[in-house]
Amino acid sequence: MTRLLPRPVPDGDSRAGDPCPKPEPVTRLPILILYPHSRCNCRCLMCDIWKEKRVFELTPGEVSRWREEWRALGVERVVLSGGEALMHSDPFALCRLLREAGTGITLISSGLLLTRHAAKIAEYVDDLIVSVDGPRDIHDEIRNVPRAFDRLATGVQAVRAAGPAGTISARCTVQRRNAGRLRETVAAARDLALDRISFLAVDVSSEAFNRPAGVGATPRETLALAPEELPLLEAELGALERELAAEFESGFIAESPEKLRRRLLGYFTAVAGEGPFPTNVCNAPWVSSVVESDGTVRPCFFHAPLGNLRDAGNLAAVLNSPRAVAFRQTLDVATNPTCVRCVCTLALR
Repeated sequence: MTRLLPRPVPDGDSRAGDPCPKPEPVTRLPILILYPHSRCNCRCLMCDIWKEKRVFELTPGEVSRWREEWRALGVERVVLSGGEALMHSDPFALCRLLREAGTGITLISSGLLLTRHAAKIAEYVDDLIVSVDGPRDIHDEIRNVPRAFDRLATGVQAVRAAGPAGTISARCTVQRRNAGRLRETVAAARDLALDRISFLAVDVSSEAFNRPAGVGATPRETLALAPEELPLLEAELGALERELAAEFESGFIAESPEKLRRRLLGYFTAVAGEGPFPTNVCNAPWVSSVVESDGTVRPCFFHAPLGNLRDAGNLAAVLNSPRAVAFRQTLDVATNPTCVRCVCTLALR
């Protein structure tokens, strides 16, 4: 795995005004998120993608046709998300095409298929992000897959053994079941020999993750914290700051203590109806885009589609269509209901 500092680097921790560029029309797109495959091999409590029975894929032929335009748009990094990208019939054909174009590749994975694909991941992916939702028992419960944690651990070891180590980090989705065990989650990431861990709150407001009208198999009230549970999270965040100061200082915990309080405690407090949502700074619709496995193009994970890449033939035609331009020109991140409740903002400078 080539040692690269994943670029570009988002900075979502600023609260001083809104210095993020929002160019119009969009002529440069540093980050492109692709869903190579429509399905997933986990049955996560906070996501319903696993309920999708249809199979859609972005094909190597399509990526080959589109990549020159993507390079002209200044795409620096492609994030392979989904769905589980490694369920694609030939995910590394896509990776090879992207690397030939000089594009950095981030792979977001549940970790269940890492062992099978370790050599290819080491060859093509310079930034691997795996889901770690707690220590072993909590992770397996949330993922709803037997031995999910052990399979993840074996997979990370296999990728490390397959070649020079690049960035392998953890992402934890904080919810009711793991909110009181964040310190144990950091310890689990250490035990897995990961480079860092980041935390974000579970989304309980949008239609993302295959939840029409925001309703999924797991009721929202069992994912979010009740008002009487907020002190538990506050105490855990305080203990995290006191006991793991070195992990914050070194960057092993990606966020600052202040950001975790704002993005976790502030968010769940608002969801519980006990206060306002934290202020978000984001320019994702101007500097990134999401292309789903059926060609649907979205400005970010959470907003409605702007068009379809397969129908339009090229990405710029979708991004700068009258519909897309009107959406961005009327989008006020500070007041838009979707943005106000967003758990995953991007502030790219």
